[in-house]
Amino acid sequence: MRKLYIVKNKRDFDQIINNSKFKKNKSFIIYFQSNKLIYDRFGISVGKKLGNAVFRNTYKRKIRSIIDKYKKSYVNSQDYIIILRRSALDKTFQELDEDFNKLMNNIREESNEEEKH
Repeated sequence: MRKLYIVKNKRDFDQIINNSKFKKNKSFIIYFQSNKLIYDRFGISVGKKLGNAVFRNTYKRKIRSIIDKYKKSYVNSQDYIIILRRSALDKTFQELDEDFNKLMNNIREESNEEEKH
């Protein structure tokens, strides 16, 4: 994932989390908000309570891999903050992939409905 597509700034993270809608399932919480850019941006958060730095970075790499795999299918000029939940730790990479994809499809459907109204 290129740096252009990453939300890194703490102020941006806080603004998106506090002022936007969210969807969640057993593995992820995804906050989403439209932006004024022509591309999507993603921020990934894995809490310190889940494990040490090596562990957290491993899961961030897994999530980035999933995002890169499906990035072209959900381009709609939005910012996403993806938070990993504790129950995701018991799942395989394939299960994480499926959970993430279902959640992103729900978000895309909701965004399309809002555009119609």
